[in-house]
Amino acid sequence: MDISQQIAQYIITGLTIGAIYALVAIGFNIIHNATGIVNFAQCEFISLGGMFMYTLVVPLKVKLFIAFFISMFAVALIGALIERGPIRHARSKEIIILIFLTIGISEVLRGTAQEVWGTDNVGVPGFSGESPIHLPGGAAIVPQHIWIFAITVLIVLMLHYFFKRTLMGKAMRATAVNRQAAMLVGIPVNRMVLLSFAFSGGLGAVAGMIIAPISTTSYDTGIMLGLKGFAAAILGGYGNFAGAILGGTILGLMESLGAGLISSQYKDAIAFFVLLLVLFLKPEGILGYGESEKV
Repeated sequence: MDISQQIAQYIITGLTIGAIYALVAIGFNIIHNATGIVNFAQCEFISLGGMFMYTLVVPLKVKLFIAFFISMFAVALIGALIERGPIRHARSKEIIILIFLTIGISEVLRGTAQEVWGTDNVGVPGFSGESPIHLPGGAAIVPQHIWIFAITVLIVLMLHYFFKRTLMGKAMRATAVNRQAAMLVGIPVNRMVLLSFAFSGGLGAVAGMIIAPISTTSYDTGIMLGLKGFAAAILGGYGNFAGAILGGTILGLMESLGAGLISSQYKDAIAFFVLLLVLFLKPEGILGYGESEKV
């Protein structure tokens, strides 16, 4: 395989992992827009999605299609319970306190998952086989890559329609723009925040499930994926959905090309180097707005 074929393969891999980062980043953005906090339990939503999927498909022999939706709704329910319990009833509503609360919740979820499933990595079968499809130019793509692209695009389109066209989506957007004003015009703000946590949980679960057939899954798979998704959200502009997609794509491509052309030892470091660089040079992100532009 010559260098052009290698680069084509790295780009396919980068777009695949970039789609995962974009989904995770959108999950971070949904909760941030509704509450102003960074929900670090998002990392565990990814792990739980993969582990629920594994349990249903492998030991319990549930059909993959059914297992996908059961797992997504189960993790969405966990996200909703997190908001309905500790987040809503926290004695302090200070942003920094709530952020630390999500870190504590993340540790509890990870510890519980470790007790339930153990520490071994487990495999999930591909959605439609594992035979690679050879593309013109020498690159190859496995069917799971296509599923990742298709599901990511479908989710983005559905979210766009939901937030732009539905009454509930518009109510969630209003809550994100001005929570106090939304409350004054009769929008049930608490319900919108609850939905944001449920959506975030569902998105994290989907990310964990669609990547599991490629990378396997375990109780702590979501830590690195979640942090890189957070870096993608910062890169694109925190709170900006289009920025999340752009940031995830850029980060995935940079990581894959860097690992392939330089060294795989730097694969994880690239995301956090980019995060530090963006925070130093353009903290509002590529598509974000500075404070002066918001006024």
